[in-house]
Amino acid sequence: MSPQDAPDRFPPIEQALDEPAGLLAAGGDLSSARLLAAYQRGIFPWYSPGQPVLWWAPDPREVLYPSEFRRSRSLMKSLRNRGFELTVDRDFDAVIRACAAPRPHSIGTWITPEMRAAYLELHRLGYAHSIETWREGRLVGGLYGVRLGGVFFGESMFSRESDASKVALSHLVDLCLELGIAVIDCQLASRHLKSLGSRSIPRSEFQCLLRQHVVLEPLPMAVQAA
Repeated sequence: MSPQDAPDRFPPIEQALDEPAGLLAAGGDLSSARLLAAYQRGIFPWYSPGQPVLWWAPDPREVLYPSEFRRSRSLMKSLRNRGFELTVDRDFDAVIRACAAPRPHSIGTWITPEMRAAYLELHRLGYAHSIETWREGRLVGGLYGVRLGGVFFGESMFSRESDASKVALSHLVDLCLELGIAVIDCQLASRHLKSLGSRSIPRSEFQCLLRQHVVLEPLPMAVQAA
């Protein structure tokens, strides 16, 4: 793929490789039109500095149905007693910067400056959203992702205090239930996500969910007053 290709020019997702698992295409750019076309198809960008943009459509796909979210006792205690304040879209840039910061036991970050700029533009257009967890006026956790109608495509989360990112995810789940968002895309499985209630589904099933629930228009992550 090249930046000159039409934004929706992706190979059929069935052509994604088995190794590396889910790799579908390389190249192109991170324009808003291309990113939105990718998300509509269940494709997401993920690459390291110095690489071309790599596009992925893994099989199986990890998802979290909001009604299946598991709140552990420790998380419930944090929600009740830790004095967290939760906001939506108050400081998207700070959240994505925090997600991009180096983490213990990891080398570098996949959230490159180009990636950050691309999602800031999606946020400006009303597609990308952040959930912030604050305590005593300090940003201590959060997450960001893209909403297309009834699907929220989660991208990354961070935590500067124990449970702060889980508190943000808990708030996202509540918003999804309130707004009728059917599924949160988690992309790839992890033990952490499994402990919170995520499940792996076949890529074909994920594609059915997209056809049912994706709406290509900017929508807020808040209930609109009547």
